[in-house]
Amino acid sequence: MNLRFESTPVAPLPRVDAGTLLRTRAFTPDPDLRAACLAHGAATEQLDRLFTADALCVTTGQQPGLLTGPLLTIYKAVSAIALARRFEEILGRPVVPVFWVAGDDHDYAEANHVHLVDARNEIVRLALPDRPAEAPLTPLYREPVGETIDGILAAVVAATPATEFRDDVLAWLRRHYVPAHDLATAFAGAIAELLGPHGLVVFRPTHQNAKRAMSPHLVRALEHATELDRALGARGAELQSAGKPTPVHVGDGATMVMLECKMGRDRLVLDNGRFHARRSKERYGLDQLRALAEEEPQRFSPNVLLRPVIEAAILPTIAYVAGPSELAYFPQCTPLYERLEVAPQVPVARWSARAVEGRVGKVLDKYQLTAQDLDLPEGQLEQRLIRSHMPDEANDAIRVLRTALQSEYVRLRSAAVAIDPTLKRSVESAHHAALAGVKDVEKRILSHLKQKNEILIHQLAKARHNLFPAGKPQERVFNVVPYLIRYGRTFVDAVLQHAGEWMSALEPGSGKA
Repeated sequence: MNLRFESTPVAPLPRVDAGTLLRTRAFTPDPDLRAACLAHGAATEQLDRLFTADALCVTTGQQPGLLTGPLLTIYKAVSAIALARRFEEILGRPVVPVFWVAGDDHDYAEANHVHLVDARNEIVRLALPDRPAEAPLTPLYREPVGETIDGILAAVVAATPATEFRDDVLAWLRRHYVPAHDLATAFAGAIAELLGPHGLVVFRPTHQNAKRAMSPHLVRALEHATELDRALGARGAELQSAGKPTPVHVGDGATMVMLECKMGRDRLVLDNGRFHARRSKERYGLDQLRALAEEEPQRFSPNVLLRPVIEAAILPTIAYVAGPSELAYFPQCTPLYERLEVAPQVPVARWSARAVEGRVGKVLDKYQLTAQDLDLPEGQLEQRLIRSHMPDEANDAIRVLRTALQSEYVRLRSAAVAIDPTLKRSVESAHHAALAGVKDVEKRILSHLKQKNEILIHQLAKARHNLFPAGKPQERVFNVVPYLIRYGRTFVDAVLQHAGEWMSALEPGSGKA
């Protein structure tokens, strides 16, 4: 496979207290949760292991995305597989990788599109229809894939090469991304089939059994809403005073519980001993919410801070594989674990990298560049490389000329001022004009060199499109499908190999679990 990866770590790996993890996180999950899980291939055995008395799990998760979403989703899932294997080596216990599909998420604008590079090196955006601005913020597990998916898959075919793998990749997508499926179901099925052979179990928290298991914990968070609100505010102030980030706004009466209301998924807010939905303003008493959670648990879900706590409450999770934003907000969750009496899992940075394909690697090697060099503002790198093509004679002449102009105009200004101080401005103006003339000549030379180096400009643009599409990290923009079409399942195998090497550095030791 003509492909290499350049690691881009998001954070160091922690040292973990294995003894604490075994004491606090080992329990058998409710067997009813098995129905909320999907497993393919080798993952079916892992699913059996998950519901045995001595099993633990490593989890990660992501909101559903079109055609599995950005590459980072695959990197997170594969990182969980690699970390579970590493923990199993350390602990000598079954450790199952589990992917939590955040189907309650309502950010449709983030989930409804993918990007890829076509044969002309153009970045192509493929998207489901936008949600009307006035539409309710429907959770993604209620958002249908819809009829436009056929056109999106046809566009994938048009933008990708006809390799030996393409038909199988398209067949895999068509098994899951069908008009009648919701986005969460399509996403969960696709991830489960793609990574099941490597042992990944997919968990659907929107399944009715999962909703029932989470419901008592969500109700408890509402019962302690006032106390949690104060504790989260104090924790946020503590982190800020220490110069640490607090990316999730807390402390203003907003609870950690979301409820599907008239305007879609809505945040419940404390309101003089009662609660109201933030957008729709629907009002509820605590007893009403208890009854509603019993009758319609599917309408309730945790917010981003409560979600890892709920996960740790229902699954024997020893670690959560996190991206940079999750690593930033995990410290804010501490009061929730403490007051809801849930032992926390350990956040572990996911593996992160750039996939450098052969044609891009050749460009980097040709010009002796690193991938990071392409993250410079567009034009700056090109200017640097073109300047390197300027003949030594021209560079030397320009350098000597500037030095001479500087020194000689200083002498001239001194002599002129001695004759008449009013001549100072005239000499300085002439000096600036002379320097501008040199700069203009230099620009003209560089412009001609640029024209002679159109191939360089084109190759850098192509490499930049591949590594920093739209100026963003590759893994946050591009989708896995074109890589699967070009390299088949060996792409996933390579990701797992590199993620395994990353996670192998995790060592047991003293530390807070």
